[in-house]
Amino acid sequence: MDITDVKVIPVDDDKLKAFVSIVFDQCFVVTDIKIINGPKGLFVSMPSKKRKDGTFKDIAHPLNNQMRQYLEEKVLSVYRQQTGGGGAPGGTGSSGESQPA
Repeated sequence: MDITDVKVIPVDDDKLKAFVSIVFDQCFVVTDIKIINGPKGLFVSMPSKKRKDGTFKDIAHPLNNQMRQYLEEKVLSVYRQQTGGGGAPGGTGSSGESQPA
């Protein structure tokens, strides 16, 4: 399974850096992925739903570490190309254009 498109929409916020949608094999899309600036740097947060007890449950997520690493590398690479940075405050750009994956 290949990621064939990544769309990054940067956000001007300290923690939330961007919203992302990805397309697999030009036939399946996953939206509402987030790039978060955490204590250890940038990470990819998969789409989730808030439960009645206040906890969150992922709606879609990789089933193994190899796929998680592939997805994170692809998404963060496009984010860095688009914004020209690694997530430092004020480092986001304003372009919402799609980048080829």
